[in-house]
Amino acid sequence: MTTAIQAQVLASVAEIFDQQVPFHNLLDLHIQHYNIHGVEVVVKMKPQLIGNIHQHILHGGVTATVLDVVGGLTAFSGLVASRDDWSLDALQQRLTTLGTIDLRVDYLRPGRGEIFTGTGTVIRAGNRVSVCRMELHNEQGSHIAFGTGTYMVG
Repeated sequence: MTTAIQAQVLASVAEIFDQQVPFHNLLDLHIQHYNIHGVEVVVKMKPQLIGNIHQHILHGGVTATVLDVVGGLTAFSGLVASRDDWSLDALQQRLTTLGTIDLRVDYLRPGRGEIFTGTGTVIRAGNRVSVCRMELHNEQGSHIAFGTGTYMVG
């Protein structure tokens, strides 16, 4: 069960990532769903995101970015879900230290499509470091890429 503080913090984090990060705005990245059970981040194809002008496929850097954003959000939700007695101040302080330690991206097929959706799962949720697995699919369900990320959460 999600506490009121957990829900409040995750809603605030979603708003920050969705609307206040300039690079996310440039990509037109949107968080469709975010709670302690999962995250869903969407990017719609537009000409500025093309990496191969001959094949009209998504740039690999956009793919890596979406996976990294999903990983960070997933790691933080794993931290939030690890205890139900977090104070609002403690979680807000933890958010200021959230960062990527390591990211591995495996590109499985060219990024063809109109809508790309990233999802993530926690592999290990630690008090200071978390490890996540992320996936990117197009609107047809084709698996475009997956990643593994290690994130500082405290």
